[in-house]
Amino acid sequence: MKKQLKIIPPFADEAAERTFWETHDSTDYLDWSAAKAVVLPNLKPTTKTISLRLPQHLLDSIKAAANSRDVPYQSLIKVWLQEKLNQG
Repeated sequence: MKKQLKIIPPFADEAAERTFWETHDSTDYLDWSAAKAVVLPNLKPTTKTISLRLPQHLLDSIKAAANSRDVPYQSLIKVWLQEKLNQG
């Protein structure tokens, strides 16, 4: 037997909706078993600019390695960092 769902009330603004959902369980209002996964291909990951001090010889070596792979050196650093994190 399916659970009888409650009707979601109209909200005056986003703040009222936020307050409502903070105090109510969405499973009383929505059938999550019918939910479908959504792919949002146009979203870009949030990035944050950082300052990283490297010895000049290390930066030169990274730039040379990036140049030989025909990629920007910042992108190569990100790839290397991600690979290292995935290793362990």
